[in-house]
Amino acid sequence: MSAHDNAAPYWRLSGFYFFYFAALGALLPYWGLYLQSLGFGAREIGELIAILMATKIVAPNIWGWIADRTGRRMMIVRLGSLLAVITFAGVLLGSTYWWLAFVICLFSFFWNATLPQFEATTMTHLGESTHRYSIIRLWGSVGFIITVVLVGPLLEAQGIDLLPLVLIVLFAAIWCSSLIVPERAAGHLPLDHEPLRNVLRQPTVVALLLICFLVQMSHGPYYTFYTIYLDDYGYSRSMIGQLWALGVVAEIGAFLVMHRLIPRFGVRGLLLVALALTTLRWLLVAWWVESLAVILFAQLLHAFSFGVFHAVAISLIHQYFVGRHQGRGQALYSSLSFGAGGAIGSLYSGYTWEWLGPTATYCLAAMASFLAFCIAWQKICPKREEK
Repeated sequence: MSAHDNAAPYWRLSGFYFFYFAALGALLPYWGLYLQSLGFGAREIGELIAILMATKIVAPNIWGWIADRTGRRMMIVRLGSLLAVITFAGVLLGSTYWWLAFVICLFSFFWNATLPQFEATTMTHLGESTHRYSIIRLWGSVGFIITVVLVGPLLEAQGIDLLPLVLIVLFAAIWCSSLIVPERAAGHLPLDHEPLRNVLRQPTVVALLLICFLVQMSHGPYYTFYTIYLDDYGYSRSMIGQLWALGVVAEIGAFLVMHRLIPRFGVRGLLLVALALTTLRWLLVAWWVESLAVILFAQLLHAFSFGVFHAVAISLIHQYFVGRHQGRGQALYSSLSFGAGGAIGSLYSGYTWEWLGPTATYCLAAMASFLAFCIAWQKICPKREEK
């Protein structure tokens, strides 16, 4: 394979990640503020964002099943991306709770079809070099940073009402980028494999999926209320955008070195460090929000709570779900962590935010990540480490 052959898939794969996470850079930090501007309270905001997450429980598994049967992952990515653009445009037609709930549910059913199948495409393309996944994925972090930094000042100047149009443009860019990734990048998956139920019966696999669920549940208050939290304490929207960006810069730093860290330290050691520092992060956010220095440090810990953890989780999922199960393995990871974990995290934080306050909410997040640490310590064995 020539250098040119290596370069073309790299930039095509990286381009999709760039635009996908660029859209997240506008959605995650500012969607809660947009909903707040429509007059919704913390409970309703938590519920609406939980819907966005909850569709990841079902949608990736349906699309993963179709992809594993057909082998046409990029067709599903393109179709899901296009329908996501069309359905999200429905937010321009109304702003009542039930209308937004319907539009978000429909939109996210299609949007959540895309990333797990693209992850499987990327990992299959990498072959034996799966530890180099982070070098491609980091471009998603670059896209996130660019939009989170630019959108904050834009919304300050033009008003939060502009956000839906910004998102529609970014979702369209995701679809366009999917068109240039060749279907052949997904490869042909081997037919010889053990039944999926046998994989799911392995205690290590069960433990890993539970850990992924708990970690994303702990991120619920962050993704749902972090912007509102800082806004209430007097941080400007430009500063809030920069703090979000700092977290993703730290994430990029982690992705840049993960291909060296995994062979050197092993996935179990990195997993335990990531979970311990995730717990520390939520405790710092809970108790020292008024200190910019502490919040800056807490954002740097995003390198571990997301960057290191995600790279290790993707690596383990790829090890345990082989052959034709790759698509469903990535779908399970997405649905149980970002789906069920994210939905329950957003839901509980909406209620506890109103009933107990922000400090208690982030302390509950720290408890969830500490429980994940305990499970990892007991159940994740080093015998299948990727070298």
